[in-house]
Amino acid sequence: MNALTDDFYTIYRRNLVACRVAFFLSGVAMGAWAPLVPFARERAGIGDGELGILLLCLGTGSMCMMPFVARIVSRAGCRAVMMTAILGAVTSLVILASVTEFTSLVLFLLVFGACMGTADVTMNLQGSLVERGLGRSMMSGFHGLFSVGNIFSALVVSGLLWCGLTPVAAVCVLVAMVSTLLLTLGRHMLPYGESSGGAMFSRPTPYVLLLGVLCLIAFLVEGSMLDWSAVFLNTVRGMDISHSGIGFALFSVTMAIGRLSGDWLVPRLTERVVLVGGSFLALMGVLIALAIDNQFATLAGFVLIGAGIANLVPVYCSAAGKQGAMPVAMALSTVNAIGYMGILMGPAIIGFVAHLTTLSTALLVTGLLLMMVPVTANTVVKKT
Repeated sequence: MNALTDDFYTIYRRNLVACRVAFFLSGVAMGAWAPLVPFARERAGIGDGELGILLLCLGTGSMCMMPFVARIVSRAGCRAVMMTAILGAVTSLVILASVTEFTSLVLFLLVFGACMGTADVTMNLQGSLVERGLGRSMMSGFHGLFSVGNIFSALVVSGLLWCGLTPVAAVCVLVAMVSTLLLTLGRHMLPYGESSGGAMFSRPTPYVLLLGVLCLIAFLVEGSMLDWSAVFLNTVRGMDISHSGIGFALFSVTMAIGRLSGDWLVPRLTERVVLVGGSFLALMGVLIALAIDNQFATLAGFVLIGAGIANLVPVYCSAAGKQGAMPVAMALSTVNAIGYMGILMGPAIIGFVAHLTTLSTALLVTGLLLMMVPVTANTVVKKT
């Protein structure tokens, strides 16, 4: 009996580690794009409007794929889908780091977006299965590892670029690291998904739609840091292009610390306090970053933004997993699909607004949307 228990414990431990690796590698793939944005813009000779179109293509690829992910995972399993998505994403990054034609950037950003959208939904479905299997909240920690992946890749790529490597060479080094982790630890991911009940789609409840919109706002702020922080530091604050990725790295460090401590912090502060306090802290960071014309003040503002939004999405994902009016797999897929429009399509809209006004104005509008979080906090908490 003890041997059987030990076997189950070993298998579960491997699945848990692999789930954490899935979140980490998704963050690695996404974070590697941030330092490459200014180089892609410079190589293709495009402005804010054209960059906005490119980022819209990235979001379009993701959104076209997301509605089908829950069904695909229910048939192929988390492991096969996740490994395919991550390998596809890093391969796309290698190409994105070298192409110079606008049409080629459009094509491979569509592919990169589809891979990242697939990975995002799959890792959250897998995380929900592991979380419910263990019987305790672990979503903040999982999302913390996604942020750690952002930090890792942003720092590694920025550091390699600072050392003189070309964007292609820097990304190839990262691909080697990702492939090694994926083939060693990632192969222990859950080989199954969760049944979608045979339906490709399920009508979302108003509560699930609300969670999706709130995730969209949080992801919009995160996406503005991913795609525009380096550009803002370079073009508005005058930071050298090879150093401008440090803004997103600092933002990700703070968000990672907040999320990694979230499984301990949220139960003690309560979800309502985390939502209200976090949104106000993030808005303060936006105002500091935009109002004070100083590189260090801008970086400090990015740190506050990271601390403020750290646990917003994990709280909303946990709420989607606890509701019982809609199949959990479909609920999480819906919440993430709507939310992901913020991180992928939102920055494209920021580009268009920046083209019509200024980048500072576009980022300010993004920050003001955070006021929706405290307004709806009571509704979110009462349903969980």
